[in-house]
Amino acid sequence: MKTFSVPFNCNLKDFTDSVYPQGSFAFSQLLRNKDIKVNGVRVNKNVPLKSGDTVIYYTSVKQEEKLSHRVVYEDENVLIADKFSGVSSEALLCELCQKGDFRLAHRLDRNTCGLITFAKNDAAEQALKVAFKERTVEKTYLCFCKNSFKKKHEFLTAFLKKDEKASLVKISSEQNNGYVKIATEYQVLKSMGDYALVEVLLHTGKTHQIRAHTAFIGCPVLGDEKYGDEKLNAKYGAKRQCLVAKRLCFKNVDSLGALNGKTFESEFIPELPKKNG
Repeated sequence: MKTFSVPFNCNLKDFTDSVYPQGSFAFSQLLRNKDIKVNGVRVNKNVPLKSGDTVIYYTSVKQEEKLSHRVVYEDENVLIADKFSGVSSEALLCELCQKGDFRLAHRLDRNTCGLITFAKNDAAEQALKVAFKERTVEKTYLCFCKNSFKKKHEFLTAFLKKDEKASLVKISSEQNNGYVKIATEYQVLKSMGDYALVEVLLHTGKTHQIRAHTAFIGCPVLGDEKYGDEKLNAKYGAKRQCLVAKRLCFKNVDSLGALNGKTFESEFIPELPKKNG
């Protein structure tokens, strides 16, 4: 059993996704069994919540034991986790904070698995923020994309604008008002018919950058339901983006000397799609 207090108005599903990974994994089953209480009342649907509400999840031992991440590296300043797909960065932070003081150094989309970094004190948080901002931490991703690439390797630049209300971003080839420059480098590792295995190196780190930028050039990430190719996703039954935060390489991070020159790699690989039928 887990109990949470709601800090802001939202709905039960979004709240669960943001605070409790194991509850998020089992959400449909918990609703079916009425194993969630909101202010003392059992619910069986995604109800609205208000600030100050109390939510209790009657998760089983088996449900509570389901992993949200694996620890890849930890010292007195930093924890690097290998996050499972379906776990939001905020929910993983909430889980870690039950054991100590943790702060997010960067984020991953909920359905993107792989490496994510947390600071354990003020100094480490500031050092990591500077390192990620100044690109002294190199982030490399692996993904399956629609195989419409004109080149096997390319360094792409464009401009991105975030639409908070729609929870998406827009890409433009020109720098219009509100757009910021992005840079994305890709290498096609293996062509597999209508999709390809691609390595992506981020030279800027903006919201949904890989997903939106690859879609902009006609090669969206397979399984992406926001920017992707609906027909290709349906063909392979792909409902989550096939995208992994694969490597973190720490370069010239003097204030966190233990990490300097180290490279960490996720155990995850993009899941190979299976054709429907």
